[in-house]
Amino acid sequence: MAHAHDPPWKHDGVRVVPGNQLDPNTAQTPGMDRKAAINFARVGAQKLWAGTVHIHAGAKTGAHHHGPLESVIYVVKGRARMRWGEKLEFTAEAGPGDFIYVPPYVPHQEINASATETLECVLCRSDGEAVAVNLDIEPVERPENVPWIDPIHRG
Repeated sequence: MAHAHDPPWKHDGVRVVPGNQLDPNTAQTPGMDRKAAINFARVGAQKLWAGTVHIHAGAKTGAHHHGPLESVIYVVKGRARMRWGEKLEFTAEAGPGDFIYVPPYVPHQEINASATETLECVLCRSDGEAVAVNLDIEPVERPENVPWIDPIHRG
């Protein structure tokens, strides 16, 4: 209950969203379960969206992109295989502790590379509103593996 003498930040300052109170009412893509923790609707976030993604063992998502938004995925548990490109012709893998960056408008697909373990990730996007544009892409059969080395660590 707010009182007239409460400092303005008491109710508009730091917010904690318990992990068991995430909101499934966000943009969805077939094959994955997204839940929002931090967004405009819940906390008034202007420039960030954050939440979780679960992909069942052996499952893969439909191809999609996130419009003008940048995305960062942090792998908590399991093995992520990312495919991207006009025909999803490129691929890379990530495991627990790894970060994945997805630029704006890049068509991509998340795949759980494990047949037995749920893939659990934390997802952050560069806007308070969730954007997911699901695409109808016919993937190439054998994606090209792209081992990425950042410019700082090039031989």
